Amino acid sequence: MKVLANDGVSASGIEKLEANGFTVVTEKVAQDQLIDAINNEGYEVLLVRSATTVRKDLIDACPGLKMIGRGGVGMDNIDVEYARSKGINVFNTPGASSLAVAELVMAMLFDISRFTYDANLNMPSNGASEFKALKKKYGKGVELRGKTIGIIGFGRIGQYTAKYALGCGMNVVAFDPFVNEATIPVEVGGQTVEVKVNPTDMDTLLASSDYISLHIPMPADKKAVIGAAEFAKMKDGVRIVNAARGGVIDEDALIAALDSGKVAAAGLDVYVGEPTPREDLLKHAKTACTPHIGAATVEAQDRIGTEIADNILAHYNVTV
Repeated sequence: MKVLANDGVSASGIEKLEANGFTVVTEKVAQDQLIDAINNEGYEVLLVRSATTVRKDLIDACPGLKMIGRGGVGMDNIDVEYARSKGINVFNTPGASSLAVAELVMAMLFDISRFTYDANLNMPSNGASEFKALKKKYGKGVELRGKTIGIIGFGRIGQYTAKYALGCGMNVVAFDPFVNEATIPVEVGGQTVEVKVNPTDMDTLLASSDYISLHIPMPADKKAVIGAAEFAKMKDGVRIVNAARGGVIDEDALIAALDSGKVAAAGLDVYVGEPTPREDLLKHAKTACTPHIGAATVEAQDRIGTEIADNILAHYNVTV
């Protein structure tokens, strides 16, 4: 069987598949050439991440396709239900990257609290000549301990974020219409403390949070979850992190909130219009930005590759 990992897959996944008789190709095929490549090369499995899209036209044009796998959580770049209606096995790896994304969120929380994103830019060029001025500029940071973080979307990633936040001494509130209660295990000094979190309503979360982190898919109607009306309900000086999907925050409304001071700073890993996000957002003085690297750790990619391989082997009834 031939597998096209068009956006790459870890060595662990390749090794497991090849050890069981599969051929895995990782050479990137351009989107407009993908249909021909799948048909001409006889690929039965197509693996993607966020760069490659799998829409109705491709699904209809590739009758030999048996599986579509997404290395990661969201599958909004795949017409999932349509593919399944055609008998194609569509799967993702929702648990494999959760820890990695939560760790990036925590890095951003510290980053936008202590101005390190800006200091790292200014110190190499101006640190020697403007040391005292920069020390004064960055001397009004805030601490995470004792602050309240509102987590919008309380699935795997949201709960891992809560776990880290609780470990830092933060208070956690959450909103998720599909979660009534969650118990978060926090390891401290070799012991585990279980903390119950009961999700609240969105308005309560917006009004009570010092920090907000989003962990939700893009809504089906493509409408932003956080816009001008939601910013108006937040505390003045709130800090926001988005490592979910770019479109869940209205970027025009975010820039306006940053400019007005309603939002003190934002940590962003995802953007509308990827891979060409808007420059005014990237260059804003109050944004700490990364290029969609939430799941980009060695460990997470290794877990993703192994989980992908296991899904494929199970589909083809290969016993390891």
